[in-house]
Amino acid sequence: MGNKPFNAIWSVTQDNTVFEALELMAAKNIGAVLVLEDNELIGIFSERDYARKVILQGRASRDTLIREVMTSKVITVETDQKIEDCMQIMSDKHIRHLPVNEHGRLVGIISINDIVSAIMYEQKEHINTLESYISGSPYY
Repeated sequence: MGNKPFNAIWSVTQDNTVFEALELMAAKNIGAVLVLEDNELIGIFSERDYARKVILQGRASRDTLIREVMTSKVITVETDQKIEDCMQIMSDKHIRHLPVNEHGRLVGIISINDIVSAIMYEQKEHINTLESYISGSPYY
């Protein structure tokens, strides 16, 4: 997945309230938080979970625990997976966030925005290289 550093891991526990998770998400300007228990990934809570499992079901954010509404079957990737593979997983599974493991240990999370940015960067580099080749000037 390139040399770009992963996002910080912002997390809650299953005993936090939805409101607490939303406060963290708003403060960090993120669309999902990981749910950790003893540093182990046990779920993810996203804006989509909030919309579908809290708002549409008439629950109260301050009274609903993350354990009640989190997605517990979390799809993860390894650090050596290609950007294109991550994009395909996100597209196929209709998800916007992928926790990243390295040798079975959680090291970060990537979002669809990270994927788009990485692809745009790669394409820009490719274009610059081609333009330099065509013009005959070395590209550094």
